[in-house]
Amino acid sequence: MTTQVFDAIVIGAGIEGSSSAYTLAKHGQKTLLLEQFPLPHSRGSSHGQTRIIRYAYEQDFYSRMMLDAFPLWHTLAKEAAVQLFKQCGVLNLGHQNGKFLTAISSAMSHHGMEFEEISSSQLVQRYPMLQYSPRMAAVLDPRGGVLLADKALAAFQKVFRQLGGVLHDGEPVTAITPGQPLVTVTTTKHRYRAKKVVIAAGPWTGKLVKPLGVSLPFRPTRVTVMYWQETKEGSHASDRFPCLIDGGEEEGGHHIYSLPSDEYPGYVKVCLHIGPEIDPDNRDEVDDSWVRQKVSQYVCSHLPWLRTTPGVVEACIYTNTPDNNPVIDSHPKHKNIIIAAGFSGHGFKLAPVVGKAVSELVLEKPHTYTMSPFALSRFNASSSKL
Repeated sequence: MTTQVFDAIVIGAGIEGSSSAYTLAKHGQKTLLLEQFPLPHSRGSSHGQTRIIRYAYEQDFYSRMMLDAFPLWHTLAKEAAVQLFKQCGVLNLGHQNGKFLTAISSAMSHHGMEFEEISSSQLVQRYPMLQYSPRMAAVLDPRGGVLLADKALAAFQKVFRQLGGVLHDGEPVTAITPGQPLVTVTTTKHRYRAKKVVIAAGPWTGKLVKPLGVSLPFRPTRVTVMYWQETKEGSHASDRFPCLIDGGEEEGGHHIYSLPSDEYPGYVKVCLHIGPEIDPDNRDEVDDSWVRQKVSQYVCSHLPWLRTTPGVVEACIYTNTPDNNPVIDSHPKHKNIIIAAGFSGHGFKLAPVVGKAVSELVLEKPHTYTMSPFALSRFNASSSKL
């Protein structure tokens, strides 16, 4: 068997892997991107038409990263000659002067970002399709909106190929063998070697790194993606209705999010940010009735211009970590193996800067961003097998 040699191999052609491969190719790296499923597919975390993109974060380090992410998304859109973004604003909901909204306002103020604080009475006047208690207020991120997810993923892969990158789909990885100066990656079809290997396989990452002596505290969950039909035609289109993130201060800590009705005309995406734990190879073999019930109750209480039974139901996988921050770090022993996974349901919008951070690890360049929140060491994940 002939073994091909690359500068870098990226395992996983979801949004983080595709962005990482694209960024490495831009830096002149001969890069192979491997995907276990035939593309496009809906088995992981990166499919579907839309995601929320926003500057607003409770954590200051994410807001800093989004300052770079937005222009990088615009660059990709120009390179791929495709529209990737609809600006409709993102409405963050929480208690007036509560922890959630205070943290968002603080992070956005620190970075000089535009935002608007909206009182309970103003909320009712401006958005009659919403119904909340007088305790609830909002912070509007006016420059946020909707990212066209499936087009974004295809754009990264298209430009990656144009840059000379090699993409193999339908080719599962069966083994990763550490080595210096080259790591060996064996698949069901071939064997490859590379100076650096990036593992960005989402919920399958844990299975790939365990033989390398790393036990990750990842918890894959099935997220039920539901769309609810309008009772007033056009009332939730993006020119009238922003994206919405409820910080959960009146929902038992459960974040609920919503996107306008542009994806399926007349249907609004409203979802719970959690779901039942799963084996990613058996994603749909779980009972999600409690999720549907929770979101139905939310729609009934707070979104009175929607029907209370979903008209379209899909599925996605989150790969959650204990602190909801991903791992973006080198293997503790094999520094030419990098892990980028565990994005806990909020990584899509960050993809261009994740690619940048991964490329800095691969190329051994100084870090642009604060990387301590993403360090593998925070989990004590190394085992004695190293």
